Amino acid sequence: MAQVLVRQLDDKLVERLKKRAKEHGRSLQSEVKTILEEAVPDYEGAWKRIAKLKQTLEQAGRTFSDSTPLIREERDR
Repeated sequence: MAQVLVRQLDDKLVERLKKRAKEHGRSLQSEVKTILEEAVPDYEGAWKRIAKLKQTLEQAGRTFSDSTPLIREERDR
């Protein structure tokens, strides 16, 4: 697994991170990792999960229509 080193962080920032980590019951490293994961979501993975769910629902007989005309109609009102 990769590592990232961030240099020259303001001491006050580190203290705020430590406080936040303590509030969440995590280590400083875990808190920073969580912040980074939330800041840079895995969109590719999310779209794959959405496609898989749609496929599962379609196999169960669900149908999905294109809502574009409805949205345009509503927008043009």
